[in-house]
Amino acid sequence: MGSSSETKQNSLLSSETGIQRTQYPYVTGSSVVALKYKDGILMAADMGGSYGSTLRYKSVERIKPVGKHSLIGASGEISDFQEIMRYLDEQVLNDNMWDDGNSLGPKEIHSYLTRVMYNRRNKFDPLWNTLILGGVKKGQKFLGMVTMIGVNFEENHVATGFGNHMAQPILRSEWHENLTFEEGVTLLEKCMRVLLYRDRSAVNKFQIAKITEEGVTISQPYALKTFWGFKAFENPTAGAEGSW
Repeated sequence: MGSSSETKQNSLLSSETGIQRTQYPYVTGSSVVALKYKDGILMAADMGGSYGSTLRYKSVERIKPVGKHSLIGASGEISDFQEIMRYLDEQVLNDNMWDDGNSLGPKEIHSYLTRVMYNRRNKFDPLWNTLILGGVKKGQKFLGMVTMIGVNFEENHVATGFGNHMAQPILRSEWHENLTFEEGVTLLEKCMRVLLYRDRSAVNKFQIAKITEEGVTISQPYALKTFWGFKAFENPTAGAEGSW
């Protein structure tokens, strides 16, 4: 009799009746690449949204302004990014309501994001995103990254997703602190072209954003010129060992 009531009680506490957490991302965005240049920050991302392995959406904006001095880009779950933007909008609104002549800068917003991501990770209910936060305030350029578990750092150039493996070597080789705007855009386009060739989740529809002391400018979507006639693309398994 005791075992029967115990079994019934355990069934009431099972995951079927408990709170369900998001365990897997559904609609996701791919890499974001950003760098410091002479006058501010440049950031690039494509506009693809993948439903599993299917490129379902091709007009997803993953770069957004935050307040007066900051710019955010996100890879990972799109709905979680929308939730993060709701948090940030509340912070910016609350800051504006003080009307004290001050405004949130990129360092403050980056610090806030690290706390949010780490807090949600500790609740086993993470926001499934890797975030890049860049900005300029009082002549000081800032560029940092925050992962879905709260790991964070600042750097002169950062990249998420596949970009962390394929774009970073290019950035390490060619970036310097006196890049002009045109040189910075050319370098980002080079990185995004490599990612387009190699990342199945990337689409040839991009946005590049810049932020300076004057404010944020986000480009209209555009495509890159590509060439698919490389021999390695025509027969990618040539010379490969094994039964694959």
